[in-house]
Amino acid sequence: MAYENIRLEKDGGIAVLTIDRPKALNALNSKTFHEMDAALKTLGDDTRALIVTGGGDKAFVAGADIAEMVTITAAQAREFSALGHHVFQTLESLPIVTIAAVNGFALGGGCELAMACDLIYASEKAKLGLPEVTLGVIPGFGGTQRLTRLVGRSRAKELLFTADRIDAARAKEIGLVLDVVPADKLMEHCRTVAGKILKNGPLAVSQAKRVVEFGADQDLRAANELERQGFAVLFGSEDQREGMKAFLEKRPAQFTGK
Repeated sequence: MAYENIRLEKDGGIAVLTIDRPKALNALNSKTFHEMDAALKTLGDDTRALIVTGGGDKAFVAGADIAEMVTITAAQAREFSALGHHVFQTLESLPIVTIAAVNGFALGGGCELAMACDLIYASEKAKLGLPEVTLGVIPGFGGTQRLTRLVGRSRAKELLFTADRIDAARAKEIGLVLDVVPADKLMEHCRTVAGKILKNGPLAVSQAKRVVEFGADQDLRAANELERQGFAVLFGSEDQREGMKAFLEKRPAQFTGK
């Protein structure tokens, strides 16, 4: 499928999804969301990790497209929000690991996109924030909820209420991003992390992601039960047998995802 606002490239189990509207600082409009949705549906079993980044050298995603939103009605805003939520939920629910390579401005919808990924790494020049209140609105793609879960309620309120843009170092300090790397090393770093993940059992990685995501909002007893079930089900897999046999034989495991 040909895309206008994004690029999707696949190489050796790693896919890279690039939001590619550099003249608009990669702002998210309806067309971009629909293209992202279509692209995510093309990821098959041959893809084990997805890196999400922005085209150009200024922005990851500078936000939602204000030019599209300025004249919409409340009903249309509800539909636009639902579209963004759907795409980010699809991204968040992928059984593979998703990595945000934040290479510049990640504001509003861009910060929300990054937070929908499993892991967030930022370049030294990245700026992050949720400045929607300066426009008279609030985040509409899950930002209030994911930010609260990442940095805590009080810190999330501070960022939401003040609309502050924070640099990558501060974002790491409060737990919004994992690591900060030089701009010219960001994609290499993300690919290195993805490469480490690819060496591990794909079913196990997927199950680990599942129990973390579903267990996070449950009480400890229910979450531990979810882990117990996930642990047990993997013992019916070829990967479990191969992984443990390889360990005993002191050789690298050859996982097949079965």
